[in-house]
Amino acid sequence: MGNIRVEIRENVGILTITRPKQLNALNREVLRELGQALDRVKEDDRIRCLIITGEGKAFVAGADISEMAGMDKAQAHEFAVLGHTVFKKIETLPAPVIAAVNGYALGGGCELALCCDIIIASENAVFAQPEVGIGIIPGFGGTQRLGLRIGIGRVKRMVLTGERIKAPEAYAIGLADGLVQPEKLIEDTVALAKTIAAHPKNAVAAAKKAVQSSYSKRLNEGLKHETSVFERCFSTDEPKQAMRSFLKKN
Repeated sequence: MGNIRVEIRENVGILTITRPKQLNALNREVLRELGQALDRVKEDDRIRCLIITGEGKAFVAGADISEMAGMDKAQAHEFAVLGHTVFKKIETLPAPVIAAVNGYALGGGCELALCCDIIIASENAVFAQPEVGIGIIPGFGGTQRLGLRIGIGRVKRMVLTGERIKAPEAYAIGLADGLVQPEKLIEDTVALAKTIAAHPKNAVAAAKKAVQSSYSKRLNEGLKHETSVFERCFSTDEPKQAMRSFLKKN
């Protein structure tokens, strides 16, 4: 795979998105490779806990705007469904998944972290759902999963303003479950993963499934509605103009 690397340390898997020049932005190719990697992790009995992180200065800086700028309504629907399908694999993976958030977790990157069971943030991490600035809404679950962590009021503030939340505030409001020094992010996250992996495998998987069952039905319904709203955003020229303007500035 050109954009995904998986290594194993004892019984802990580390999945790294390796597209640093593009700040690990999620396009169709990256999402498909991520889905394939998750399928392999699921079948690998050695991996009792999985860590997801990004290479370079970003966890994932969002969906690839250069790709989205050319999408019509139907293509936007397919893109959202692809994202939901891959992210659902994270939620339903029997092994717990920890996001080790290094640097930017914007848009799709924030949504990727939200799919994970635990979020550990580097002190220099930054979270945001800035999609409104380019004429769309979060399309990979941000409008739904964010509320499970921080409450509806804070969700509206993040989604409607697109403001960036630095790691200390993210930890304070429950968006992140741990805050560590940048140079110790992987080391400390691996230590946490090993603690989880040391417990009986079936019990851990059952505990994860039981916790998720309390909100999974409502979440699934919300994700379907989010997809319909996301694709409708592409019915006008507004997002295309906003995306082109963004790309010119960056």
